Amino acid sequence: MWYVCIEIMQTAWAHSGVTTAIRSITGKDHQREGISGRINSRRELADKKQDFQVRVRIIEGRQLQGNNIKPVVKVFIGDHVYRTRIKTGNNPYFNEIFFQNFHETPTQLFDETINIQVLNSRAVRADSIIGVFKLEVGRVYDSPGRELDKPAESEDVESNLLKPAAMPVCMATFQLRVYRAEDMPQMEDSCLHYFRSMFQMHVDKRICADPSVEVSFAGKTRCTRVMPRNANPEWNQVLFFPAQLPAVCDKIKLTVLNGDRAGKRDVLGTTYISLSQVSSTGAEIEGDFSGFLPCFGPSFLTLYGSPREFTSLHDPYEKLNSGSEEGVAYRGRILVELNTSMDRTPQQEIEEIPAEAVARVERYLSRRKYGLCAIFYSATMLPAIKELIQFEVSIGNYGNKFDVTCKPCASTTQYSQAVFDGNHYHYLPWYDTKPMVAITSFWEDASYYMDTLNILHSTRDRLTLNLDALRSVQTAEDPSLGDVWKKLLKELLEDCNRPLPSLEGRVTATGLDQQLRDLRGRLLHQVARSAERLSAGTSPKTLILKVEDWLQRINSVTPEPQASMPDVVIWMLCKEKRVAYARVKAHTIMFSKAGPCACGKLCGKTHTLFLKSPQRDGKDTMHGQLRMRMWLSLVSDSQEFMRHCEGKIGVYAETYENQVKIFGKWGPKGLMQHPSFSDITGKIGVPKDKFQLPKGWHWDGDWAVEPQRRLLLDTETNHSEVLEEVYENESRQPGEEWAPAPSPNPDAGGAAVSPKEGIVCPKGWHFEEGWRVEVNRAVDESGWEYGIGIPHTGTPQSWNATEKTYHTHRRRRWLRRRCRDLNAQSQEQEIASFLQLHSTGKPAEEDTWEYASFFGWKFHLQPRPHDAYRRRCWRRKLVPVQPTRVAPIFLLEGSLGVEFEDQEKEEGEEEEKEKQKERSEGLKPLQLGPGWWQERGDTARHLCITEPNYYQLHCYIFQARDLTPSDGRSSSDPYAHVSFLHRSQRTQTLTATLSPSWDQTLIFDHVLIYGDPQATRQDPPLVVLELFDRDIIDKDDFLGRSMCSPLVCLDLRSRHLPRLQWYPITKQQKEAGELLAAFELLLDPKDGAPGRLPAPSWKNGVYVIPSDIRPTLRLMAIEILAWGLRGLQSYNLLSVMAPSLVVECGGEAIQTAPIRDLHENPNFPINVFLMRVHLPMEEDLMPPIELKVVDNREFGYKPVVGQASVRSLRQYMCEPSAEGHHPSLPPPVAPKGKIAKMLGRMAAESWLRTTLRAEKAHAALPSVLPQEEEECVDWWSKFYAATGDLAKSGGYLQTGLDSLKVYNCELEAVPEFQGLQDFCQTFRLYRGRVLEEASEDPLVVGEFKGLFQIYPLPEDPSSPPPPRQFQELPESQPQKCLVRVYIVRAFNLPPKDRNGLCDPYVRVTLGKKKLGDRDQYLPNTLEPVFGRVFELPCTLPLEKDLQISLFDYDLILPDQKIGATSIDLENRLLSRFRANCGLPQSYCISGPCQWRDQLLPTQLLENFARMRSLALPEFSADGGKATFMGRAFLLAQFESKVPAHGHLGPPRERLALHLLRTCGLVPEHLETRTLYHSIQPGIDQGKLQMWVDIFPESFGPPGPAFNITPRMPKRYELRCVVWNTRDVDLRDTSITGQRMSDIYVKGWLDGLEEERQRTDVHYRSLGGEGNFNWRFIFPFEFLPMEQVCVLPEKQHLWSLDETVLKVPPKLILQVWDNDKFSADDFLGVLEIKLLSMPCPARRPRACTLKMLQDESDSPTPPRFPRRTSLFKQRLARGWWPCVVQEEGRQRLSGKIELTLELLTDKEAEERPAGKGREEPNMNPTLHPPVRPEASFLWFTAPLKSLRYILWQPHKCKIILGVVLFLLLLLLAAFIYATPRYLAMKLINPFRSLHSFGSLNPLAGSSGSP
Repeated sequence: MWYVCIEIMQTAWAHSGVTTAIRSITGKDHQREGISGRINSRRELADKKQDFQVRVRIIEGRQLQGNNIKPVVKVFIGDHVYRTRIKTGNNPYFNEIFFQNFHETPTQLFDETINIQVLNSRAVRADSIIGVFKLEVGRVYDSPGRELDKPAESEDVESNLLKPAAMPVCMATFQLRVYRAEDMPQMEDSCLHYFRSMFQMHVDKRICADPSVEVSFAGKTRCTRVMPRNANPEWNQVLFFPAQLPAVCDKIKLTVLNGDRAGKRDVLGTTYISLSQVSSTGAEIEGDFSGFLPCFGPSFLTLYGSPREFTSLHDPYEKLNSGSEEGVAYRGRILVELNTSMDRTPQQEIEEIPAEAVARVERYLSRRKYGLCAIFYSATMLPAIKELIQFEVSIGNYGNKFDVTCKPCASTTQYSQAVFDGNHYHYLPWYDTKPMVAITSFWEDASYYMDTLNILHSTRDRLTLNLDALRSVQTAEDPSLGDVWKKLLKELLEDCNRPLPSLEGRVTATGLDQQLRDLRGRLLHQVARSAERLSAGTSPKTLILKVEDWLQRINSVTPEPQASMPDVVIWMLCKEKRVAYARVKAHTIMFSKAGPCACGKLCGKTHTLFLKSPQRDGKDTMHGQLRMRMWLSLVSDSQEFMRHCEGKIGVYAETYENQVKIFGKWGPKGLMQHPSFSDITGKIGVPKDKFQLPKGWHWDGDWAVEPQRRLLLDTETNHSEVLEEVYENESRQPGEEWAPAPSPNPDAGGAAVSPKEGIVCPKGWHFEEGWRVEVNRAVDESGWEYGIGIPHTGTPQSWNATEKTYHTHRRRRWLRRRCRDLNAQSQEQEIASFLQLHSTGKPAEEDTWEYASFFGWKFHLQPRPHDAYRRRCWRRKLVPVQPTRVAPIFLLEGSLGVEFEDQEKEEGEEEEKEKQKERSEGLKPLQLGPGWWQERGDTARHLCITEPNYYQLHCYIFQARDLTPSDGRSSSDPYAHVSFLHRSQRTQTLTATLSPSWDQTLIFDHVLIYGDPQATRQDPPLVVLELFDRDIIDKDDFLGRSMCSPLVCLDLRSRHLPRLQWYPITKQQKEAGELLAAFELLLDPKDGAPGRLPAPSWKNGVYVIPSDIRPTLRLMAIEILAWGLRGLQSYNLLSVMAPSLVVECGGEAIQTAPIRDLHENPNFPINVFLMRVHLPMEEDLMPPIELKVVDNREFGYKPVVGQASVRSLRQYMCEPSAEGHHPSLPPPVAPKGKIAKMLGRMAAESWLRTTLRAEKAHAALPSVLPQEEEECVDWWSKFYAATGDLAKSGGYLQTGLDSLKVYNCELEAVPEFQGLQDFCQTFRLYRGRVLEEASEDPLVVGEFKGLFQIYPLPEDPSSPPPPRQFQELPESQPQKCLVRVYIVRAFNLPPKDRNGLCDPYVRVTLGKKKLGDRDQYLPNTLEPVFGRVFELPCTLPLEKDLQISLFDYDLILPDQKIGATSIDLENRLLSRFRANCGLPQSYCISGPCQWRDQLLPTQLLENFARMRSLALPEFSADGGKATFMGRAFLLAQFESKVPAHGHLGPPRERLALHLLRTCGLVPEHLETRTLYHSIQPGIDQGKLQMWVDIFPESFGPPGPAFNITPRMPKRYELRCVVWNTRDVDLRDTSITGQRMSDIYVKGWLDGLEEERQRTDVHYRSLGGEGNFNWRFIFPFEFLPMEQVCVLPEKQHLWSLDETVLKVPPKLILQVWDNDKFSADDFLGVLEIKLLSMPCPARRPRACTLKMLQDESDSPTPPRFPRRTSLFKQRLARGWWPCVVQEEGRQRLSGKIELTLELLTDKEAEERPAGKGREEPNMNPTLHPPVRPEASFLWFTAPLKSLRYILWQPHKCKIILGVVLFLLLLLLAAFIYATPRYLAMKLINPFRSLHSFGSLNPLAGSSGSP
């Protein structure tokens, strides 16, 4: 098991035992675990790049699998890899931190994974992994408090595993079946086709992609096969992913790739399956509900990405395909299915899906025909686009005009020309003719999913609205609370009791459908029952919390993952390029017969859409606003659409007749490449006789000419003033005079125009002046500029102001200003007259033609002399053949086809060639629908609304606040631009303010809005208010935008005036201020009632807000305490010398006297000011207080060097009293009347709190150390007792000494001390904004110290004014002080070195003084204990900012800064909470808690009484009684039991101190401050625990400082005598087959493996016995009070410093089998924790594995304690068990007899002993072990080896063998000798020789003759 800590800052291993803990600095309240828990936690994050930090802390591991392992942890954070140090054993201790900084969008970061691997460094790579744990970063961020934390408190491994609370961790297998895909994007065959298309050449050759699906989950990736050239591939493969449940990774990522082209795999699209949406842990439902396993489909997943139009070149939107940002176009769909198996272990990662399973999915592929219709009511707020604009609506590939796979349909609007709105934006002049598009598409039957989604969204939306209304109720006494609650309860019960759509009879229902329906039904039922039990008498706060919980629970089941219908995408096209888009969810516009709640909230309703750019350029630019009405339903249900359609639908065939002017005559000849009848672009021929009617339609009448006047509105439309220009050109030959040029009068573009004398004034205009020559530029005095003509063009490329002899051309510019007549008709009437709106007459012949100088130029209505082209529009109306059940608009599928016989023949031949080529290549040709090659004829579809409605919009713009300056200045010149549909106005410009108060009414009169007034009332058009900073030189800077919904009034008799309210102002998804305004839209009936309303008052050239709407004002007094200015930075490279403060509020201002010498005394000479101002009675509507610091420089120059805005004035409201008021913002901790009542009760509690705590601790704290070893009580004892670590406090609480208050935050953040700004607050002064684009926060340039008190003044001038609030102030002159800074320790520091650690040291800076030597660093630690005290003299307030910085020591400068924290000493000194020196619990004159303050407690109590205007306390003579605030107090009330430490002071002072501690003053404390770094502001860089004491010199010398020097470790010596072993595993086999082991023991202290020792070898142990009598001696340093060993060691040979590790003392003994020619065999291990040591067994047979169990594991308490501390017992002897790991369990592998003795350094010197059996061999004396004679090393005594190896065990066998051998030898000799013996016996050669030798020789001779 591993203990790991991971943090994310803006942030379970089963059998291996790994525990993960994750935490963050930004803690949030715990949220209910469910589907939307992570959605709610991320909702407040803007989807743009931000700074994040992920921290992973590896703490320790337990019970790792394996024997004799050396574990190392490898941590992957995204693409970054970190490693821990290598440890030894199965329970290693690391405590290492790794962190990684990210600057990414939340979407990208949350998809990154954190991968933690535990490896065995001893093993080879294939077998090195012990365990792996993976999770997503988003899962960490979504956890409660941004953390997953499981601290290692107990020894129980299973209880410390990190497990979600819903269910235990279990292994599972995800089976993801990937069946098929459809609508994969097509690609161009080569770049050549791309360039051919650029030059408008006909290109039809397209090929399909080579798709494959890559699936990623929890760091594992699987990929299907590649399907070459297939737009609808079928993979039919199943991918297997092992996982833990609940899964810590939420998303399964599916990426569709395009083959392997040129070594790069293009991403076609990305989609996800969220496990939290397709499974349930059961936490959403209260009660017995176990949830369900992840399952999905079979269902389609939709891919979105870039709008790539089938090209092979670089896609500028390619990153959209990866899913990191919102896709802007449909990219296809893939059919997948997800199942979870708990028992099957796959043999392979990828398998084929059986054919029967594929056939089963066919029923999910049935399609139904859907109809989508969209009506464009208006297109406004468009940028300045000169080209024609067209809108396209598509769903999937249906409606995409660039796609050729679907039949052409009426998916695009007509081309339109944008018109200037007269102020800022442009709009399309549709007026009474609204474009309409209609698309038919084929999808699965999605009615169940759409109905369910809409019902749940309706429930959620209504509950959200009611919750907002409930939040508006302030108190329980509000009479509206009952009505609001009744309405909420009624609607909630109605929604929760509404039945969800049924699944009966639905053959395509999936398992997830049934599970989600059951889950949703249960949840809604529980919410309804919970709502019924809650009464309205509950407090609003409780009701809000309960309703928020209901809303969150409903949100958790709202997502529908199987809703496979794609979104509707609306594109704005310009020059056949996609410019801006908007996406609409399909379910929001879906119609259902199930009822209104099952219909989409936008279905058949007019709503507003804002277009977005696909560029993601980061600029907050408005790309357009659309008012649309959309409808989506089954075509069979489309008849309902006609009931929701306003006006009449007209469908027309459209073509343009083109003519050219040749020799003064117009005709079709000479058009070159332009056909005589074409579309509006003039490129595609559309003859009238070639149109093909759609099915179900017929012609209604003949062709007729209808001029498109909306395209002819000129650029002067809606302009009130035009500057006309004409250039006068002259030329000459060298040496000749100037003469008119061939083109004497061109315009700025060089086109010929009429002479200036021939230009007449249009109707409705007049000339303000005559023609004049422009001389205000680089021209001579006559306005001429000169140049040299360039060949071919004849015009100069550059011009000069001086005439030269070689100049051949000159020109001058004539200007004349033309203005619109004031008494002429309005612009609206002029446009209506030009467009002939609602005109029924037939246009004249001369009004039907449009003229242009060149084809492609802008056409105009009136002919001009230089016009060469003209055209006119022919239209023919179409009507349905007969009424049907289907809306006729959906019968236009295929649009109007146009036949071209020649083109058809030519393309048919090309098509046949392509087919033959594809057949020869073995490729499947692309099958397209009939008529796909036909060009689309233009079909005009519009909705004609003959009854327009006129409205009047009133915009009441009161003020704005908290605006962000746009440049380096400290203020702006803001004005508001208000846009409403096609009309816009702007407010007046206010100068030098960030809180402008316009008080202006803008009236939009005669606003034309088409549609039903009731529909307009339900969803009115939004009023878009944009704020700009007026810039005279450059373009106005954008400050922010606000969207406001007006209050619609259709009947003026029931008109309710709107109420001013605050609207948020945003800029780039960030808050940029607030706007106080109101808007109302009045219907203008025919009687002109709005015109009879009284006009607002006219003041200073503008209409002001009516008195009925403006807030009620009251005369108020703002009392200002202007204390001083601090830390002002230079302005324009000059220091600020004489600053003064300007305070503005409500139109009033007051300025202080300047500070004459800012460096000597930064306080103002006069500190209190009074300003009378009229403020609203409603506190929410009060304007902010503006603070401006002006530097009074020479020559009257007074720049604003800094400013601030005080937004909320409610905190400064007070009720003045006649007795005066103490100068502090909040009320005192206890008012006068309450202090006297509470002192008696608090007195008894103050002293008893410590006494009772000490008694409880004394009873609960075990005695860790023996009495003779206990350390002296020091400051660290008090510190650890305060932090709750009583084991390190050494029984401090038992002494009765003072305790310490430890704050886990800064002292300023403690709520009861009110930020230590009770006397005066600190207001940061800002100037402009930062230049970096990543941060737009204004630059902090200083601080203002001050305070405000606001109270009403009497209305009667004769009434006496209330008393002033700031009366008694301290001395404002600087004073000298002594500052003591106590730096205790730091923790959670980020690593700075490559080893994952840092070398921190402290640097204290106060003014120009710096303390802290870099040589006093603490090497290689992330949790340094400094224990240092710094003393610095200073002068306040000149040196008020105390900065404590931590640096990382580096051998080569500069040192890296870790982090810093800053403390305002002035606030602490001036605070009434007396934060300069904390009050202890008791007054001690000696000892570790000696009084350290300058003044005695009695003096402090007298000062407190004077400050509060109280009577001075009176004490009795013996000091045991005091009278304070009219009540007597006894010392015995506080000290019921006097401690026995003997350090207490006199009773008088002790009693005074007790009274002070009841007054809410700062106690003796330790604060925890967060460190920050300027590079990553806002991200925690660690914590620093410290405190500061401030002693003014005027009060005398302070007391002695505390000694917080860190504790020094004591040196100990552990002596371990290894006597014997028993029952050790026998690993070797002798040559005779005997089991044996050559046993030896190896041991070391944990962390000191390099100093390991080993015994000699007991050879040939045949029964597991071993005799050693061997002594191990381990010296070590130990902190008795903290119970840890201090181990300094160098990590590497080249390390400069030692790393100090603090680990619990643990002895590790291993038993080994010695081998000479191979690696030694591991036999067992014994790990003994010296602080919790198992008691040894007296006999070997009593030594079992139960000795190693914890006492808490036993069901019954043991008779005798199983564990003890060696530091307490000092000596222990007995038997301990050795264990090995086998199959995940521990097994007894032997027993070892030890003597453990712990000695201090002094005792070790007195009782020396040597290692092993070396000298001095004493204490005790170790004799050589008496081992069996067979225990020896065989090759050192060969004969002896034979004796003990062969003779002793086989003596009989050897003797018998020798005898047998001799007998056999004798027998062999006998057998060998027998033949010879027999031969000798038979022949007897000796006898023959004897016979022959016995004959006489003479006898032989005598016998001869």
